[in-house]
Amino acid sequence: MSTLPVATAVSDTPTGITDGPLPDHVAIIMDGSGRWATSRGKPRLEGHRVGTENIRRVIQTFAKYGTRFLTVYAFSTENWARPKEEVNGLIGILQEVIGSEAEGLHRQNVRIRHLGRRDRFSQELSEALLDSLELTENNTGMTLSVAFDYGGRAEIVDAVRRIVADGLAEDEITDDVFQRYLYTADLPDPDLIIRTAGEMRISNFLLWQSAYAEYYATPVLWPDFDETEATQALEAYSQRQRRFGGVARQQ
Repeated sequence: MSTLPVATAVSDTPTGITDGPLPDHVAIIMDGSGRWATSRGKPRLEGHRVGTENIRRVIQTFAKYGTRFLTVYAFSTENWARPKEEVNGLIGILQEVIGSEAEGLHRQNVRIRHLGRRDRFSQELSEALLDSLELTENNTGMTLSVAFDYGGRAEIVDAVRRIVADGLAEDEITDDVFQRYLYTADLPDPDLIIRTAGEMRISNFLLWQSAYAEYYATPVLWPDFDETEATQALEAYSQRQRRFGGVARQQ
């Protein structure tokens, strides 16, 4: 696998998107919130809070460019290994944000989805999440999927378990059938995966779904990922030629 393309820090505002195609589904690995806070002498949780608030701005930007599906990686199955204080703080922030933002997103016709497991959620968080899902389930605008307690390997294992439980025969299992057992069964595969904070890892995110996604990495920390940065990512995507294992088209 080749290394991820890396964005360089650019101070000038992009002049706009080229005539190339734009992604229907953008997925974001939101990295660097803790480092953002630490570099400013603030507690890491303050960075996570600011980073969570940034999601609203990012939704507006991608909606402006016609993105119909936006998936954000908020908390992985491995993040439970972080210090208990930070984990509890992150869960508390999610619960607050769900309660405060769901109504606003509903008014904007955004449908909220959750990707991941829920068996480790508190009753309060589970209820807040279910309320937001039910409130927005019939909305027809952008679909915002929040990957919380999500892991790509866990998703695949859960899919296999469900297939076994349903008693499918070997010859019934195809790519399409398997995909229907994933958390993302009603979502298209991501066209573009963005990772902030300069890291070069997939980090167990959408392992099955990202087989032919375009990757874009930026050194910008997540709380600073603004409209300019999002536009640069879309501009880079619009210049790619996606071949899905084929050969380049002749001009």
